[in-house]
Amino acid sequence: MSYPSRTIDRSAAAGRDIGDIDQIVGFHLRLAHGAVYRHFTETFAELDLTQKQVSALWLIDDHPDIAQADIGRRLQMDRATVMAIINRLQKRGFVERGASTGDRRRQTLHLTAAGHEALLKARASVLEHETWLKARFSQREVDQLVKLLRRIHE
Repeated sequence: MSYPSRTIDRSAAAGRDIGDIDQIVGFHLRLAHGAVYRHFTETFAELDLTQKQVSALWLIDDHPDIAQADIGRRLQMDRATVMAIINRLQKRGFVERGASTGDRRRQTLHLTAAGHEALLKARASVLEHETWLKARFSQREVDQLVKLLRRIHE
């Protein structure tokens, strides 16, 4: 496979020239993901919550009595991963399981008072993290970026 050659200002790019891999979109997505993940981890260090745990808390808050399977579908995670996340959140006293009133085979989830408090703190950290991330773009660029990324994952 051959990629178009590019013109690089070698004096400005000294030490940063990565060759033709610079043309690989997936490479840049990986680097961007790494930078975002590192900042997220630093921002959330005091809360001791992962991105997936925060997403699950947020989804449960938005949809009280949601089933674990629905969380997995909406967050595009497998059953084992969702179960492990919910188990950890339950051990911390953030989530309670209950039986569905419509289908006794399904377990529903809702936040405890401690889970709601943790989510409020997490949302403040998310806002801080999002401010850091969005500062790199105009609002128009943020909207476009989200639209383009959705094409990949939806």
